[in-house]
Amino acid sequence: MAVVPVKEVGSMSYQVPVLTATNYPVWAVKVKSIMDAYGLWGTVDPQVLGEEFDAKKSKQALAFLFQAIPEDMVLQMASYNDPKQVWDGLKTRYLGVDRVRTARLATLKRELESLRMKEGETVDEFATKLSGLASKARGLGYELEEVDMVKRLLDSMPKSFLQIVASIEQCFELDSMLFDEAVGRLKAYEERIKGAEKMEDTQGGLLLASDGKSHGCKHCGGGSSNRDDFGRGRGRGRGSVRGRDGNERVRDKSHVKCYKCGDYGHYNNECPKNEEANLIEEEVALL
Repeated sequence: MAVVPVKEVGSMSYQVPVLTATNYPVWAVKVKSIMDAYGLWGTVDPQVLGEEFDAKKSKQALAFLFQAIPEDMVLQMASYNDPKQVWDGLKTRYLGVDRVRTARLATLKRELESLRMKEGETVDEFATKLSGLASKARGLGYELEEVDMVKRLLDSMPKSFLQIVASIEQCFELDSMLFDEAVGRLKAYEERIKGAEKMEDTQGGLLLASDGKSHGCKHCGGGSSNRDDFGRGRGRGRGSVRGRDGNERVRDKSHVKCYKCGDYGHYNNECPKNEEANLIEEEVALL
């Protein structure tokens, strides 16, 4: 929102918002508050404050309003010498005549009644949206009480918030609860849900990682303990080993002594005497 140079009142400073084509409801609230702080609002609505006409304050209020509106609009209202005329003229232009204002208000009421917080939307985002609609309705003359805002907020929560909504309704007096207090309690519950979901995701990830790990042999420290892998490599014989490149290599058995025949260079199951004994057994079987 555009602002004009800072104005000072006592020890406080105020920035005057500039009116645009879309910000009139918020602009009107801010300008009214600032003019009230300056002590100038009585020039716009003297009946409310019961003030008598003050020419000096009237000129100050007029100058203030001219600072807060676009330059092209200043030219259109240059003939006005009363701040009330300027204020009413802006209100009529941006809010329209009563019939148009009534139609806009009806539309806003329908939006408020149908507004629901969506799954995935945060409490802050929804509360801002609800407050924005309430502010627009206020600018059209429809004031939402604090209790109405609280009840509308609780009624608009999704299913995941039903537990906290029921707790708030049972444990607190909604008629005395502030809107910001209700938002704060819902946000605390929202953070708790997020924390629980994050913990579940972390635990689930650890379980998956644990299941995916291969169970190494406790003796050799590697490989898989699945029976499908057990005995892999059978048939290559004790005299050969497989290297890292996957090729079989002949093991040096020159220092190996056969306990069957006493010779070196082979194991017991490779002893030539075994082959001779087998041939003898076969020949005997044929007789």
